[in-house]
Amino acid sequence: MTYEELFERLGGQAFFDLAMVVQLSDEPRASLRVQLHRWSKKGRLLPLRRGMYAWPESRRRVPLNPAALANVLMSPSYLSGAWALGFYGLIPERVVAYTSVTSRAPRRFENAAGIFEYRHIKRTAFLGYQGIEIEGEKVQVATPEKALLDFWHLSAGPWTPVRMAEMRFQNFDVVKPRHLEEQARQFRSPRLLAAVKVWKAVAQEAKEGTVEL
Repeated sequence: MTYEELFERLGGQAFFDLAMVVQLSDEPRASLRVQLHRWSKKGRLLPLRRGMYAWPESRRRVPLNPAALANVLMSPSYLSGAWALGFYGLIPERVVAYTSVTSRAPRRFENAAGIFEYRHIKRTAFLGYQGIEIEGEKVQVATPEKALLDFWHLSAGPWTPVRMAEMRFQNFDVVKPRHLEEQARQFRSPRLLAAVKVWKAVAQEAKEGTVEL
């Protein structure tokens, strides 16, 4: 398969993997892998992870959506933690890395689309996410409540009132306390249940204007 033949067949895809190329060609899988690697070395393809590629910007027919890519680089996974907190406006900072949780081993990828970090979470807590349209594509993102819980869970140490205030959380109305408590129980973690109580107290103080966040 030539480069132009590949582009003719897959040019409409923002990204693709070796398995897709194998289905389109009669050539051996090993030789296709070598050819894709050579094209990426020459800058004719952008490597995203082993066996997955995107077109360089000069050849791209459709935009490369990093949020949608985050779901695919490692599956199953959903965007959560710091990225989701920024997405929902729960923290003031813009989060550059695309943080996700997965039931698989943790991984980290850096490529032309950005930085992608995956943290492990137990299967019983792999829930609380939803499909949200981002740049025209449906992306699996934690609910505001689950994004908070994943963030607290994956950050070591207790969540004291001082630590909670230092995060400068905002837009408290985005979080539904009942959903937060229900999902926290899925972790079976006293530390997270304690964090929920602190969150509710800090949120109440913020609404009453008695604390600066």
